[in-house]
Amino acid sequence: MRKNAIIPFVPYILVSVLHVVLQVFELPGRGYETKQLLMPALALAAVWSVWRLRPWPRAAMVLVLLALTTSWIGDGAGLFFPEWPTLPTMILFFGIAHLAYIVLFWRAPNALGVRRVPLWALIYVVWWVGALAIVGPHAGDLFVPLAVYGLVLGGTAALSTRFGPVAAWGGAFFLVSDTIIAFREFMDVPSWLSKFVMPTYEIGQGLIIFATVTLLHAASARQSGDAGEGAFAEHVVDRSSVA
Repeated sequence: MRKNAIIPFVPYILVSVLHVVLQVFELPGRGYETKQLLMPALALAAVWSVWRLRPWPRAAMVLVLLALTTSWIGDGAGLFFPEWPTLPTMILFFGIAHLAYIVLFWRAPNALGVRRVPLWALIYVVWWVGALAIVGPHAGDLFVPLAVYGLVLGGTAALSTRFGPVAAWGGAFFLVSDTIIAFREFMDVPSWLSKFVMPTYEIGQGLIIFATVTLLHAASARQSGDAGEGAFAEHVVDRSSVA
């Protein structure tokens, strides 16, 4: 792990903890006031982490910032689009965020150390079928959007395994958060369950971005090392020819 790699994430961690504490104790500021600071803080962490990389990982960062921007809009669906139905609007923008993550994990632009999807990731197929079987009968007209959203959510979780265990845990936590939301919106569940929506969401997003910038740094270091070896080889050839 890079020295001081966690420093760019400190603002995000602080805002995340603050938001959860305010929610748990039902204090003022537990709504959009702190919630809408989360994704900007995480975007800051992502850009800060790779700011000095050369060449700058533009393709990967476009996908990262797209995912975080649409997540931010999804977080504030009721704030930004008060006349639209909140849940479908959230599904729309978070669906775009998940598609951005899917492309990021699948194409892995500018990244190093990408792995194959492990066999155990098939558990997300079981999750999708089970979630639809449980929640589907209560979803009404939202059954199809919910099913499609479940596919992209499960796809994000499964493909996150390509970026290693940290990202895989991030994808799993993200999935848990949205699963709780589905249970809360369509079924009669204990109110305390809602307390886990934001912590799992914050952990999931944070781990995904941390794993991504770590791979981007690994790729940059590898590229720099290769360039150095190439320059050294050319130097050796030049000296030999002179001799």
